[in-house]
Amino acid sequence: MSTPVSPPPLVVPPAAGPVPVAGSAESRPLWKLILSPLSSLRLTVILLTFSVLVVFFGTLAQTDDGLYLAQNRYFRSWFSTWSPITEGWRWIVIPLPGGYLLGTLLLVNLVAAHATRFKFTWKKSGILLSHLGVVLLLVGQLFTDMLARESRMTFSEGEWRNYSEDFAASELAILSDAPGDQMTEVVAIPEGLLRAGGVVHHDRLPFTVRISQWMPNSEPIFRAPRATNGPPQASSPVSKHFDFLSVAETHKMDEKNIPTVVIELTDNGGKSLGIWALSVWSGEPAMAKSARTSWYKRFNRGDTSGDDSQARMMAGQLYAFLTEAQTVTVNNRAYTLTLRPRRYDQPFTLQLLKTTHEIYRGTDIPKNFQSRVLIDHPARGERREVNIYMNNPLRYGGLTYFQYQMGRDEFFSTPVAHSVLQVVQNPSWLTPYIGCALVAGGLLVQFGIHLVLFVRRRVAP
Repeated sequence: MSTPVSPPPLVVPPAAGPVPVAGSAESRPLWKLILSPLSSLRLTVILLTFSVLVVFFGTLAQTDDGLYLAQNRYFRSWFSTWSPITEGWRWIVIPLPGGYLLGTLLLVNLVAAHATRFKFTWKKSGILLSHLGVVLLLVGQLFTDMLARESRMTFSEGEWRNYSEDFAASELAILSDAPGDQMTEVVAIPEGLLRAGGVVHHDRLPFTVRISQWMPNSEPIFRAPRATNGPPQASSPVSKHFDFLSVAETHKMDEKNIPTVVIELTDNGGKSLGIWALSVWSGEPAMAKSARTSWYKRFNRGDTSGDDSQARMMAGQLYAFLTEAQTVTVNNRAYTLTLRPRRYDQPFTLQLLKTTHEIYRGTDIPKNFQSRVLIDHPARGERREVNIYMNNPLRYGGLTYFQYQMGRDEFFSTPVAHSVLQVVQNPSWLTPYIGCALVAGGLLVQFGIHLVLFVRRRVAP
């Protein structure tokens, strides 16, 4: 009987290096190694902490900078700084990331975390749906900041408007009758160029605009004929009666900056055509009317006779001086110059038919502010009347019209009612609703999946 011989042992040559373990850094692809720091949960906590700090300091700054400036400085920026408003502590400067930077990093962090650690299975479909909603909220807010626009439409009963005006930005408008038709040709120089100064050329203008002075906020001072006045500020007609003085900018919500610009026009040969002082005090009818009301109250102060005709006449004369047309003629063509709020044209018109201004009896609390307007859209062949009132805006042509303010111009014996509509254009207005719906739906789906699995385990034998 033979004895079985065992086979020789198998000799395995030693490996050239350590064998990578599944899940270790050596076994992961290069792109995951690059994204790994960006997907860190620690980075998420740091970004959320900075977000709380930015919200805190941005809210604190609204007391000194106002709402809009604080929003642009802290939330609509990449970087910002905060300093105390107390005079002796202003040397303290705290650097902060801006809202754009935090939003971008949070979006990158969320996407990187999904790419490196998230496994796409049906059990985690709810988490994926919720995170998709968060991404949509972040991207939607960015699109809103970039594309959304708020403006206002001011008109009295019976007036038509086919444009809205910016709340803060202004423009230098140069208007002339277009040759050969009844249209008005407009060349608008935006506020950014006016602030920067220098010289502005345009192919449709036979002259050059040189910006001599830009006043972000100003007030008109009447040049009384019998007073000792210095030389006029400019050679334009309004400067014969008014000087515009630069005053400190305001950041309060209930106040407004009224800019003024001083320009010099020169023809193509370099010859000066005059110096012009143009102000929103003259170019915005609402501001000119408010100045007229202020003058009337000043002239009528202390008059107990009941006859205010003299005060009305004097205030009306100053109003006529302030709103006198500023024109220049070049090559037998007249050009009208005006500094006005920036306008946004629309392809249809609204006419204010009637205003309804109701308050609760015995109080100043508004009860019903309502504007009845006529929509006239020739391209669509549409002409209809609608009501705009509180909590019932008009959505038309990609714009939303809200009832914003209402008042009456009581300078004349028969008061004239006027209405102010807030006009909002926001192409991404649906993204917050869709994002919140996705977050809520994802949470419900995820909790539902876990509930079904839990019930199945309990009833299993």
